[in-house]
Amino acid sequence: MFDFRPAPDCPKPEAYRQLREAADSLTAGEPDGVANMANVAALLWDFLPDLNWAGFYRMVDGELVLGPFMGRPACIRIPLGKGVCGVAAKDAASQLVKDVHAFPGHIACDSDTNSELVIPVVRNGAVIAVIDLDSPQKARFDEEDLRGIEELANIIAERI
Repeated sequence: MFDFRPAPDCPKPEAYRQLREAADSLTAGEPDGVANMANVAALLWDFLPDLNWAGFYRMVDGELVLGPFMGRPACIRIPLGKGVCGVAAKDAASQLVKDVHAFPGHIACDSDTNSELVIPVVRNGAVIAVIDLDSPQKARFDEEDLRGIEELANIIAERI
């Protein structure tokens, strides 16, 4: 049995260090990318408070397709350049959105979402997936979250 959750009062940088360590441990040596995405989605859900969705969209034939996640049912396909995930994938650039309702072209898969953090996962110079985190709180995510998830994406890029 695994129990990777940080203490409730754990400082954010330490929580992200523990998250990366747990993801590294769970995915090292496992060749199945879907299994690795599923475990990382579960870790994100356990490690990060105030989320209503945590998971992956995979790049398939030039569009994003829903991958393993935790949360409510989600949009299955997202065109590149559409919504926060589609922009992150098209531009290969992280998106930290404090208020999704102010984001042009936001796709509302869950009407409870108010802020979003999307980090592209890049392998050999190409976006292969995005990590998508949604929260019902406005301005839930900050630069520490952005850096923490970008570092996580670097660890798992060869494993998904």
